[in-house]
Amino acid sequence: MLTSVSVSGDSMLPVLRPGDWLLVRRNAIVRPGDLVVARRPHGLIVKRAFRPSAEGWWLESDNQSAPGRQDSWDFGAVPETDIVGRVVLRYWPRVSFRFPPAPDRAS
Repeated sequence: MLTSVSVSGDSMLPVLRPGDWLLVRRNAIVRPGDLVVARRPHGLIVKRAFRPSAEGWWLESDNQSAPGRQDSWDFGAVPETDIVGRVVLRYWPRVSFRFPPAPDRAS
């Protein structure tokens, strides 16, 4: 099952920016390095799965200097049951492909 979430905050810069929309595969297998969505008391968070432990997943922000950043350094490992799913793609804003302009041709 797939669901979508919106990114807020700067804790995952430069990979994710506020306003990005992500497609998330619910209950997917998580591996170290994956981006995941997890439940926290204040709502959902998007973090990088760093390592599994007996208590759950250790989740970290990519941007440790972001103001207000909250991750496992603050609240410890997140129980497996609180991992909503794995991010499979960012679908908004769409990636823009910029092609170089065609060279001027002499007439």
